[in-house]
Amino acid sequence: MRGRRQPPRRRGFSLVESALAIVIVGIGIVALVASLGAASSINGAGRNLTRGVFLAQEVREWTLRLPFSDPDPGDANNPPGPDGTSPQVFVDDLDDLYNAAGLLYSPPRDGAGQALSDLTGWSQKLTLTWRSPDNLLQTVSPGASDIVHVQVSVRLQGKEVFATNWIVARRSGT
Repeated sequence: MRGRRQPPRRRGFSLVESALAIVIVGIGIVALVASLGAASSINGAGRNLTRGVFLAQEVREWTLRLPFSDPDPGDANNPPGPDGTSPQVFVDDLDDLYNAAGLLYSPPRDGAGQALSDLTGWSQKLTLTWRSPDNLLQTVSPGASDIVHVQVSVRLQGKEVFATNWIVARRSGT
């Protein structure tokens, strides 16, 4: 039994094994950091979309609460559009929000028409068009119908985040 040699015992990792382990761990760390960056970006986009939907809902609530016609008898025959400044600061009826090119509120407005001054960089663009009662796809001249199509585009730093539209119809007595 003297002629047999036992293989030498390994006492550690070779340089190649150590380098391979470092590369594998490094790839895992890089992948983890990249996924955290992507998750942060997705979280930010979701937060912006949520705020955009909220700001559009605020405009919808505002337009649905406003009377269809001017409640002030002295302004009753005014054409649709702002009765003062543009964008209209004092809005007492739906047609005050009309502007042929669209009306831009920056800072955006809440459901009562008040400026949300803490939302810098955000804006709401409103476009009102009057529609034929016989065909809602047909646009008629401003003020010529009891049906208004409202479009709103909510933007952050000028880039559209959310857009939607709805119909407002004159209720009896407004």
